Amino acid sequence: MKNFLRVFLCLWAGTVLAQSYPSKPIRMMVAFPPAGPVDLIARLVAPKMSEILGQPVVVENKVGASGNLATAELAKSAPDGYTLLAHSSAFAVNPSLFANAGYDPERDILPVAVVAQQANIVLVNADFPARTLDELRKQVESHKLAFASPGAGTTPHLTGENLFHVRWKADITHVPFKGAGPAVTGLLGGQPPIGCMAGSGPMASIKAGKLRALAVSSAKRLPQLPEVPTLGELGYPGMEDYTWVGIFLPAGTPRDIADRLNAAVLKALEAPDLKQRLDALAFEPTAQPLEATRDYIKAELVKWAKVVKQTGAKVD
Repeated sequence: MKNFLRVFLCLWAGTVLAQSYPSKPIRMMVAFPPAGPVDLIARLVAPKMSEILGQPVVVENKVGASGNLATAELAKSAPDGYTLLAHSSAFAVNPSLFANAGYDPERDILPVAVVAQQANIVLVNADFPARTLDELRKQVESHKLAFASPGAGTTPHLTGENLFHVRWKADITHVPFKGAGPAVTGLLGGQPPIGCMAGSGPMASIKAGKLRALAVSSAKRLPQLPEVPTLGELGYPGMEDYTWVGIFLPAGTPRDIADRLNAAVLKALEAPDLKQRLDALAFEPTAQPLEATRDYIKAELVKWAKVVKQTGAKVD
């Protein structure tokens, strides 16, 4: 009887909490520094969610350990819907890349939505002597070079590892930066002159002619860079890799609250001005209902575990 009463009270408390949610500001941690893909998406979506939910959604950058610091904090947070996490596809990579990422992605975390995705871009400094991917391969095979990524365990890092080390068998050094903004700055200064990054970070510099895009990891060419071929077109099948941005909750959050947050993201993405901003940043909206989101994250965990094993990627 006592156990029954305890279960009933828990269910009753969860129902009351969900019905009154949200009644105060919501904190959205961002697992990466400002100016990168995750930060950009969080700061575009948060104001729309605020309008829909009737409470402020306050964005806070919580940087460290390729996103593991913020994810571990989320896992320990109260499952009441007032702490969210905006993370990249590194969420699905880190459990395989790190000996101890600090969280179990299926036991500790509840996916809310994969907001948007974008292709990774293989690119070089505009002064670097390679105008095609084949020319880059010749440079990499004949010189000791390095490539930049937004950080160890990010999907741009693994796309680069797969291309340079697995496909080309090249001796090239990975230089992890602390986010897309610093990686672009390094590439603009030629330190190093080669990079693999998600589209939004370097897009303005590509358009300005300061960086040169050689290939994209999407299934189709990007509307923003129609002249840049896909890796598939260039003879590298199976490299349809995307950097995505997702929103997560602590496991145990009441389903009604998770549904409400998922619905807020879906509604936010209907706004024409948000669609325009995403398109300008080379992002494709991808949010789906909760069950589809959960299934997608599970599939990504399997996919990236396989890539980490194939590439032998290490945490630098």
